[in-house]
Amino acid sequence: MANDIKTAIVRSRGTIIADAIGAAALLVMLFVGLSLPGMV
Repeated sequence: MANDIKTAIVRSRGTIIADAIGAAALLVMLFVGLSLPGMV
């Protein structure tokens, strides 16, 4: 089972990186959106 997990991670490495970047962008937008009322 561990070998299957390693194989899946290696095969989808590019997708995992793109998903992590997308998640980070969503968190930044959430933080900025929640901070805007305090700035105005």
